[in-house]
Amino acid sequence: MKKLFTLASLLVLASLVLSACGGSGPKADNVLDDIKNRGYILISTDPNYAPQSFLDTTASRPSDTKCPSDALTTTEMQGFDVDVAKAIGDALEVETCFATPGWDLLTAGNWADKWDMSVGSMTITTTRQQVLDFSVPYYYTPAVVAVAADSEFTTVESLAGQALCAGVSTTYESWLNNDIAALGLPESSIYAKVPEGVTVVPLESDQECAQSIAAGRTDFVGYVTSGTVVDANLAAGLPVRKIEGAVYSEDLAAAFDKASTLDTTSLRAKVDEIFTAMHADGTLSALSIKWLDGQDLTQAPK
Repeated sequence: MKKLFTLASLLVLASLVLSACGGSGPKADNVLDDIKNRGYILISTDPNYAPQSFLDTTASRPSDTKCPSDALTTTEMQGFDVDVAKAIGDALEVETCFATPGWDLLTAGNWADKWDMSVGSMTITTTRQQVLDFSVPYYYTPAVVAVAADSEFTTVESLAGQALCAGVSTTYESWLNNDIAALGLPESSIYAKVPEGVTVVPLESDQECAQSIAAGRTDFVGYVTSGTVVDANLAAGLPVRKIEGAVYSEDLAAAFDKASTLDTTSLRAKVDEIFTAMHADGTLSALSIKWLDGQDLTQAPK
């Protein structure tokens, strides 16, 4: 009788332990199921990359959020990439949360499972494909050069021998370094040669280049970034000017870590499905027009 009571007690204890651990089913072996089990998706993006993604300083954090304490909620972020990320969470019927690691950490891969995927206007390159997997592109942007508004430079060629700024570990930095292998784009997507004798000044993000010019920094005369970022800089009244003509074009996609402990295959397939549907029903076009200066940048360049 004592043995039976002990066995029953052990069974009850085991049941309580399982309940405390949060579930009765098997542990997920892939990222998509893990996301659904916890009820939120953690997406990395840039908090200082308007109009794609930036902080909403007037917002307050919802009290009922499932987002981890060190992650941002959808009320605390806004922008094109943010709305695209929200659409992914909505389609998966989970809450969307945001991590904000440095860009160099993102592109290096080996994320140690700190976030599930990236929606941060990342260009698909051959170098990045060594450590990251990519979704189908969700939009396309021209890379351009901008200079201080009061400078005399009018063409890319006129910048020979000057210092130009770019975000660290971006394709813009690779282009300025004339590192075509790291840029990883087909020749047909590259429209201009790097000016002779350029000095590269890398900052944490290319948005900081424009902000530094506005703050009076003079150790570089211009910067390379997405045309959408320069448009936002101009709309914000920053003292910069766009040099006409794209230097190359970018296919931008969501990214997934090849080194993820849990398999990302089903999540990538689902995101491809979501993006394909958003292209087809015009959702991506509408978001692009809303955030990217009235432009629809969701169609592949011809």
